[in-house]
Amino acid sequence: MNFLKPHVATEKVPPEKVDATYKKLRLQVFIGIFVGYAGYYLLRNNFSLVIPQLMDEGFSKTQLGFVFSAVSIAYGISKFVMGIVSDHSNARIFLPLGLLLTALVNLAFGFIPLLTSSVTAMFILLSLVGWFEGMGWPPSGRVLAHWYSVSERGGRMAVWNVAHNVGGALMAPIASGGIAFAAVYMSGMASYHGAFIIPAIAGIVVALVAFWLIRDTPESVGLPPIEEYRNDYPNEDHKLYETELSTKQILFKYVLNNKWVWVIAVANIFVYFVRYGVENWAPAYLTEVRHISLGASSWSYFLYEIAGIPGTIFAGWVSDKIFKGRRGPAGFVFMLGVTAFTIVYWQATSVFWINISLVMIGFLIYGPVMLIGLQALDLVPKKAAGTAAGLTGLFGYLFGSVMANAFMGMIVDHFGWATGFLTIVFAALFATVLFATTWKVRGQQVTK
Repeated sequence: MNFLKPHVATEKVPPEKVDATYKKLRLQVFIGIFVGYAGYYLLRNNFSLVIPQLMDEGFSKTQLGFVFSAVSIAYGISKFVMGIVSDHSNARIFLPLGLLLTALVNLAFGFIPLLTSSVTAMFILLSLVGWFEGMGWPPSGRVLAHWYSVSERGGRMAVWNVAHNVGGALMAPIASGGIAFAAVYMSGMASYHGAFIIPAIAGIVVALVAFWLIRDTPESVGLPPIEEYRNDYPNEDHKLYETELSTKQILFKYVLNNKWVWVIAVANIFVYFVRYGVENWAPAYLTEVRHISLGASSWSYFLYEIAGIPGTIFAGWVSDKIFKGRRGPAGFVFMLGVTAFTIVYWQATSVFWINISLVMIGFLIYGPVMLIGLQALDLVPKKAAGTAAGLTGLFGYLFGSVMANAFMGMIVDHFGWATGFLTIVFAALFATVLFATTWKVRGQQVTK
């Protein structure tokens, strides 16, 4: 594993060239992690497009739902475990490597028909997809923490976070194009295998581009730390952690022993519950209760997702400019808004107000999702950023998203939609309160 070790520059950049070099490389590495992380989303959910064809081959919804759950389960665990590994690794290699491995699994899916012939084989391969997908966020967080200081990080991370919307949006046309290509040019195999092959080829190209653009840390290319360059420190004593930390130090001194990391990790459970509780059940609720056609409900779902892009960017700006690097107040305000518009959504009977409320929930909920990851980077030394973000992601995916799917379904089945909405409202309020407890936290200190 020596090839993953962080690079150490042998020469320093001359003082007169520091500013120009910093400006050039900050933009370059940002484009690298944006493009690289978008590439991960080309390969995460393309399996969803082949589910109808697999059902035609005799697989049930229950079987395919179980198979697809492997991605979320493996991803949640990997985001934490690989976060620990990434804190000891060169992000320039680590991020493209995860994308390359994900692409190779997808190529196996595409070129070996036997792998889509059994539930067990598909579950194993999708577990690998989820695991390698977990190698995308932590190195991106490491790069952001090293190249951008606390008072500017919110805006930069908010824009970077849009990468998953871009990658997710591009996945469908690329995978669909792959299916059409396979139908014409790849005789002897089912056309849906193209949904894995073409995105995988695109992913390999993106991995190479990301490797070309990304640099691990400013120090790896001979630049001073970002805090020194911008005179913007995360704590009062201006203490920096520029030597690599051991896994034991990262886990037990800076992450697991940090009460604020635990607060936002628990908050992430409720934020994800609200996010997926509204998002995943919107089509069912709108068609069953409000008697809105599936076509109209799909547009409501689309508006919910699109509204998240400007909402995320606005949340980052608010936390940087209005609250001066404190993420708690921004999260509190946004979750309070989510609570209010969830109630409007629940009580609305007209399509107009249903769509307005869904747009506002989408606009508001993705900000807190981003802010929790951002707080995880702020709360610990840069060398522990991947681990802290991984822990919050583990809580969000394994508990929040799983509960939003399984638990919400059980509640609605047994107690009705009203109880389901009350559960979402209370989850939003719990997240609001937890954000409020971090109101005065900025970086690694509590402000007066």
